[in-house]
Amino acid sequence: MTTDSATAVFLSQAKALLGERAVLTDSEGFAPYATDWRQKFFGRPAAVVFPSTTQEVAELVRLANQQSVALVPQGGNTGLSGGATPDESGRQVILNLSRMTRIRARDQDNKTITVDAGVTMQTVQEEADRMGLTFPLNLTARGTATIGGNLSTNAGGTAVLRYGNARALCLGIEVVTAEGQVWDGLRGLRKDNTGYDLRDLFVGAEGTLGIITGAVMALHPKPAGVMTALACLPDPEPAQAAARAVALLQVAQECCTASLTGFEFMTPASMNPVSDYYPQFARPASLGSADQSCVLLEVSHAESEQAATAMLERVLDIALQGSLVADALVAQSLQQAQAFWDLREHITMAAAEDGLQVKFDIALPISSIAEFCQVAQQRLLQAYPGIRLSNFGHLGDGNLHFNVAAPAHLSKGLDRQGRHEAYRAYVKANEDGIRRIVHDEVVARQGSISAEHGLGILRRDEAAHYKSPVEIELMRKIKQALDPNNILNPNKVLRTPS
Repeated sequence: MTTDSATAVFLSQAKALLGERAVLTDSEGFAPYATDWRQKFFGRPAAVVFPSTTQEVAELVRLANQQSVALVPQGGNTGLSGGATPDESGRQVILNLSRMTRIRARDQDNKTITVDAGVTMQTVQEEADRMGLTFPLNLTARGTATIGGNLSTNAGGTAVLRYGNARALCLGIEVVTAEGQVWDGLRGLRKDNTGYDLRDLFVGAEGTLGIITGAVMALHPKPAGVMTALACLPDPEPAQAAARAVALLQVAQECCTASLTGFEFMTPASMNPVSDYYPQFARPASLGSADQSCVLLEVSHAESEQAATAMLERVLDIALQGSLVADALVAQSLQQAQAFWDLREHITMAAAEDGLQVKFDIALPISSIAEFCQVAQQRLLQAYPGIRLSNFGHLGDGNLHFNVAAPAHLSKGLDRQGRHEAYRAYVKANEDGIRRIVHDEVVARQGSISAEHGLGILRRDEAAHYKSPVEIELMRKIKQALDPNNILNPNKVLRTPS
């Protein structure tokens, strides 16, 4: 690949610092790093560099400043908004932190673990388990997603209802600033009222203000008993099912309070592709009918499994008597509970196998969810006849993945490649209009267009459209103050000068 002189100098310096094998310049070799997980965004980086320590990251940032080379921080590259994908200029360099995998400290009494940014979520979960504790942040990509990436996007997942998102589970961070300085904020404190909260400035900034290289993560006591149930809702109409799910949530919260750790909503349109492409993870055939939406509930009790079972059965008993639920299955084993979660966790993968969709990651006040679903569905079907609405997500914390798939008839008689091409063409032609309808309805109800996936490239301009000029200007001032040379992830979150 041809690079300009400044980039060439930087890469030569990077090789001297890291070694030849830690600087990848072969376009075929770095192809997996140059696109996002959904393969919606494709970049053309000059190289991928793999530092192993915080000091190496700091030195790379200093060198990048000297040569005016833009760096794109990247963890496990499991993001869903293009936030870790370079542009097509051929001058940006991916700074991949996956080799930073050190467990720095374990503190049993303080219930914390301190790790490098490249440590995966699953590794932290396993380390916590060995300590007799639990790390509740949980995503489908747990084996690949890194703690640095989780914090940079303020990841959510399936347990936010009880434990909060990545920000809530982070007590301290270490950051390499845009000038190559290292801020050591690795304090495992739950109270620290000593001025501006710099941690919260970098968490959720998607690598545009600084590069998170380490973190102190909070752990929690293991519940004595965890019980899971899959309930189907009586309403075949998805918007009405969402209203029923909100009512069921109120019952579950009243009965379980903080013991309710999971509440996931799934419509038939979201579950059907799982049956089509991953039949081993399909919804149980004995549960309700195929046109009914489902809710996955999880209760975690501090005392015993029996107490968790009693609590969950009480919720379902009230719901069945009140016609909020048509049928339900309580998991009778760990394997069955995992099967329920496998159904939920394979929705995104099944959708990807089906073909490109217009993806949404929205947050709404729970009181507005049912109305939003009704109005948005009506507007979308009127404007785009035949589309399929795949609505699912973490309804317990107000986060829906309200996705729009192309009409099924477009793929009639086509093989997999033909189907993907047809759906991609439909999305490309109609995405802007679909996004405007959905996001207008979200913002009209004081919601957010990005609940847990971040802005990245995908929602950057949408955010600028909906945020007030005051808010955008404040964000620009922060970016300019902390990254005056604009070398950290340019044009992510905000459009920034070249």
